[in-house]
Amino acid sequence: MSNSEIKFTAPGMDNETASKTIEVLENRLVALLDLQLTLKHIHWNVVGPNFIGVHEMLDPQVDAIRGMTDTIAERIATLGGVPKGTPKAIVEGRSWEDYSLGKGLVLDHLKALDKVYEGVNGDHRTAIERLGDIDPVSEDMVTGQLADLEQFQWFVRAHIESGSGELSQ
Repeated sequence: MSNSEIKFTAPGMDNETASKTIEVLENRLVALLDLQLTLKHIHWNVVGPNFIGVHEMLDPQVDAIRGMTDTIAERIATLGGVPKGTPKAIVEGRSWEDYSLGKGLVLDHLKALDKVYEGVNGDHRTAIERLGDIDPVSEDMVTGQLADLEQFQWFVRAHIESGSGELSQ
């Protein structure tokens, strides 16, 4: 069922607004599913000095992001949409390149992960702006997620920051 065929939505919301909201949320769902998989990939493939700290830092992020995807998927369903979490939906819904590092050193993975978080977090901010005009409930949900995502990026950056506060390039 496409979102244009919504048969019901949340009380007080019309189908057109629901469709617009679902479109924004579907993009966030794809991004967070992709991030969740990328974090596990890094968890399995990070090596070198301090690897254990990074290895152990990533699992709580995966768990939290798994919860975010569930929340977004359930909001899509609440609005009358059909959340899609299949590998095909993730690949088709992405507008970014796949994470390219395999087995690699801590610093290399964390620099790459910082860029992943830049994209996800920046797109979450854009989604918040779009949702602010159409659905304050979804806006609030995504805003809460962004607070956690920005903290996760800060954790990553703490590993690649120099004593003077500069990020390692």
